[in-house]
Amino acid sequence: MQRSLEQRMAIKFCVKLEKSAAETIPMLKKACGVDCLSDRQIFRWHKAFADGRGDVNDKNRAGRPSTSSSDDNVKRVRDLLNTDRRLSVRLISETLDITKAIVHEIISESLGMRKKVAMDF
Repeated sequence: MQRSLEQRMAIKFCVKLEKSAAETIPMLKKACGVDCLSDRQIFRWHKAFADGRGDVNDKNRAGRPSTSSSDDNVKRVRDLLNTDRRLSVRLISETLDITKAIVHEIISESLGMRKKVAMDF
């Protein structure tokens, strides 16, 4: 997100220098490399700044906020794991009716846990 903000600031700077979008793209690609915004996004932001937009931040979007990794779900996953730490992400997902991706995110990021493999020799 920070890189994207920096790139939008660079696009705004190019607009102030009266560079066209076609001139801005190669400069931005050279400066940012593989992390560069797409040509389409550069054109979109260039047009917005050329039309007078001053703010480089994205506007808030409508839609339902993500609540799957809420405190309640973190507690439910923690409580279930406390009963049996060997439960799989799939089983936790099915038991609590939460997507596997969210369960994995809760386990790894919110609870700071990771899978350890025990080998019997």
